[in-house]
Parts: sequence; structure tokens; C-alpha cells
Amino acid sequence: MLKRIKSEVIDNRNMHKTNANKLQEIYWANVYHDSIRGRKGFETLALNIGRWAGSYPFFYVLNRILFDYKPNNIIEFGLGESTKFISTFIEHHHPSHHFVMEQDQQWVDHFSANFNLHKHVQIAVSPLQQEVIHGCAVNVYTDIHRFVSGKFDLYIVDGPYGSEHFSRYDIVKLAESFEASDEFIIILDDYNRKGEQDTAKALMALFTQKNILIHKGLYQGEKSVLILATDKYKYTKTL
Repeated sequence: MLKRIKSEVIDNRNMHKTNANKLQEIYWANVYHDSIRGRKGFETLALNIGRWAGSYPFFYVLNRILFDYKPNNIIEFGLGESTKFISTFIEHHHPSHHFVMEQDQQWVDHFSANFNLHKHVQIAVSPLQQEVIHGCAVNVYTDIHRFVSGKFDLYIVDGPYGSEHFSRYDIVKLAESFEASDEFIIILDDYNRKGEQDTAKALMALFTQKNILIHKGLYQGEKSVLILATDKYKYTKTL
């Protein structure tokens, strides 16, 4: 009897949490649609928001960062709906350079057949491999440093496929070359998952070691989005 009651209490709590997250997602959907009002190219842009793609909090934050700060160099892990969004921003508003890491050539072919990206968007395909990170098997891009050189203003981490621990750890590999004088924003999607939380902790430990001051912002809906930003971009935590 007690076991059944305990189970029902847990189920009830989980249901309320799920409903609260859905309400938050609806709230962010309205905020997002208000934020793109009157912006050329965006009100007519067909986007599939949610599920495997970014959530409404993600796209709201991305929209604000692009228009408020106009980053010149952007790197994105994972080709998808946000790539369309950034390409549209480049076409109509600001000539940024946008580099995309993707794991699947078939997905690139399918995507490219249905959407014409701006010429400033470059895609590199690097198949996945498993690497042991802190004793855990983690999906990473094969030899990412062969494809990525230099530094970026905006890092969008929504790929590769997630891992149970230290998910999407490639961003930590890139951050190892960061210096205290660098200014940047990192958008880490799916922060509601344990694997991405592990990676965020690894990033923060690395930034502490390098004396890089970081401001954190958390945006929650059905999924969570974590923003890590240097002092130049500190207001990204209160968008």
C-alpha cells in the first residue's frame, strides 16, 4: 500500500513538472513571435520548432543574440532549423560568417535539397566516433581540430547526438585554446539532460582555471538552454 502511494506521489510530481514545462514553452512561443515581428525574412520563415530541433526559448535567445550583438563569426554544432534562422539573418540583416559542423552527409543532402543556405554558410561533415572522457564513452566529431580553426563570437552547441555523460564535449576541446582576453557567447541546448550538465561543469572548471569571467543565463521550457557569456555579453543572462 505504501509503495503504491509513494509511486502515485512521484507520478503526480512528474506530471506537474511536465505541465509546468509545457506552460513555459507556450509562454516562450508568444515571446518569440513578438520578438521577430517586423524583421525582414523571419515572419515568413518556415521553422519546425521543438522535438529534435531547438525549443522556443532557444530560438528566442538566438534571435536576441543575433540582433543585439550581431556576431561576425558563428560556429554551430548540428545542422538544422537554427541554421535556417542564422542564414536568414545573414541574408537580410548582417553579413556574418557561419560555420556548421555536421555528422551525417545524408542529412546535409536532404537539408540542402529543401533549403538554400546563404553563401556565407559553410558546412563540414565529420562522422562520429566514441571517445573516453573522464571514464565515460562520449560521442564526438572525428578530429574536430582538422575542421575548426580560429575563434568565434558565438558558439551554438546542439550536436552531435547526445551522450549519457559529458555530452557534446567538442566545445570543451575548442575552449582549451580560449584566453582571458577573448569575448564570446556559448549557447548550450538540452541543458535539462545530465550529459550536457556534465559538459557545462567541465567548461566552467576550465574557465576558472583560465581566469575567464563567465556570466550564466538559464532559459527553460520543455527543454533548457544554458548561456555562458563573457563580460562583453553579460546581458545575455537577462534577455
